[in-house]
Amino acid sequence: MREDYQALIDEVSQLLGTPATLESRDFSLIAFGAHEGGADGDEGQDGGPALDPVRTRTILQRRSTPAVRAFFESYGIARASGPVRIPPPVSGQEVPPDPAAGLVHGRICLPVRDRGVVHGYIWLLDDGALELTDPRLAAAMAVAERTGAQLAADSRAEEQTGELLHAALAERGGAARDEAVAGLRTALGETAYGPLVLVAVLPWPEEDATAVRGPLPAALPRLAAQCVRDGTLAALVRLRTPHGLEAARSAADRLLRAPGRTGSADPASGAPAPTAGLSSPRSGLSDLSTAWYEARAAARAAAAEPRPGALAEWDAIGPYRMLTGIPRTAGTAPDPAVQDLLRATHHELARTAEVYLDCAGQAGRAAAALGIHRQTLYYRLSRVERLTGLDLDEGEDRLLLHMALKAARL
Repeated sequence: MREDYQALIDEVSQLLGTPATLESRDFSLIAFGAHEGGADGDEGQDGGPALDPVRTRTILQRRSTPAVRAFFESYGIARASGPVRIPPPVSGQEVPPDPAAGLVHGRICLPVRDRGVVHGYIWLLDDGALELTDPRLAAAMAVAERTGAQLAADSRAEEQTGELLHAALAERGGAARDEAVAGLRTALGETAYGPLVLVAVLPWPEEDATAVRGPLPAALPRLAAQCVRDGTLAALVRLRTPHGLEAARSAADRLLRAPGRTGSADPASGAPAPTAGLSSPRSGLSDLSTAWYEARAAARAAAAEPRPGALAEWDAIGPYRMLTGIPRTAGTAPDPAVQDLLRATHHELARTAEVYLDCAGQAGRAAAALGIHRQTLYYRLSRVERLTGLDLDEGEDRLLLHMALKAARL
């Protein structure tokens, strides 16, 4: 949570004597006030309503569910200019389409606006004791206006840094890119000189470029800049230490799970699942184009082979560091030696050969990894040799087959 937003939400909580939360306009959590004890739906230690499942889930997952968002928006909060009271569902009513939404308490919503544009919402748990005409709510709305101005200013600054990052990632150098790097360095201040990592998430359609502006800093507190370039999201993430990638991994995980943005794969549609890649850490902005290449290559490697969390790191993708650098055009055929082996009817043979080569030609390890008898392994490998015309006792033939099988995944 940014300290300035935390101070603003603490001010609201103190004004009204109840814990408040601040969410962006897409319901990503930005800041929240301290909550006293008390079970879901019970009275808290301060005499006000305690957490209910909706608020608990919002704090833990950093955002509200689509069902809860739809329910709240049905009360016109996106158009309101003043406080809106939202009663909890009556007994037997569900928050469609999620029957387990867990909305126990009502809410009072304070729209956060700047120049008529909604940038977020301040939420208060409502026990019915506070009248909408209460002077304290007017004071809280004044805080909401300041919050809206800050969110708007941050959004404009984020847009500017995003445009600079987009230009700085250009593959070709020249004065334009140098100027963008210099501008980005000025915009980021001390962050530009600290340890940084580029995160790439693909696919990310160009039409979603504006959708990432605004709410992401709330979800990614160490995000320095982001943009969409060539169908890939680029996120520049600040590290706590030069070699500690935890912040970058966390950012990649949140971006991969960002609902409605990365086009999560739908098995029925055949759309590719999004993957993420991390560049090697950098201590400045002078080598951004190389970091961008590394991050995209790692994301492609994550798509080529199943990896935990659909995430790969440049420093750990092995042969894909070389293979992702080989230019490939649409319709490029695989090496003639492996064309027959790569047919769907020979999938198991191809997998056997790849596992065998991954195991450095050690038959015992390969058989154990495949869960087959060693004699079965030898039989399959002999069929691979007949199909490819390659001799697996020859180092160069092994290398050709191994790289061809890996390249086919890309």
